[in-house]
Amino acid sequence: MTSATTVKAPIPAGTWTIDPVHSTIGFSVKHLMVSKVRGTFDTFSGTITVDENGVPSVRAAIDVNSINTRNDQRDAHIRSADFFDAEKFPTATFVSTAVRENGDDYVLEGDFTLKGVTKKVDLDLEFNGTNPGMGQGQVAGFEAKTVINRKDFGIDIDMPLEGGGVVVGDKITITLEIEAALQA
Repeated sequence: MTSATTVKAPIPAGTWTIDPVHSTIGFSVKHLMVSKVRGTFDTFSGTITVDENGVPSVRAAIDVNSINTRNDQRDAHIRSADFFDAEKFPTATFVSTAVRENGDDYVLEGDFTLKGVTKKVDLDLEFNGTNPGMGQGQVAGFEAKTVINRKDFGIDIDMPLEGGGVVVGDKITITLEIEAALQA
């Protein structure tokens, strides 16, 4: 087991704000045991704070009501008490606890809260570099991925299929493509 150490961030000190116009939070889940349903969350925010010693921390929030699977009926069902119970728990959050190197990449450790349940998650994190930006200041890019079990977060609806298996799988793959801007 690897100890939770925090490495220095590959980006300069300061507060970096996630740019939702140039970022995506997506997910996929097995459907009918043979394919995957993919979707996004269209409303989210977050910051990456790097202290003067280079130690990073991340805070993010996702509006679960902004789920978009390109099917209004399915999205309404996912917002319901069967899944997210978005009326009672409208926001999912992530707060980092450590960052550690993993070869050329990183693992971002943190507490993820969904439907009022908080669990530790590890995100495999790839740093894509920085760029001076287009007149609006420096930007940094990241890609991250994790797999969670929906039942760990109280999303335990079972929808069995007549011939065996289930309509919706337990494992949810979450993918993030993040562009963040350094605040002046």
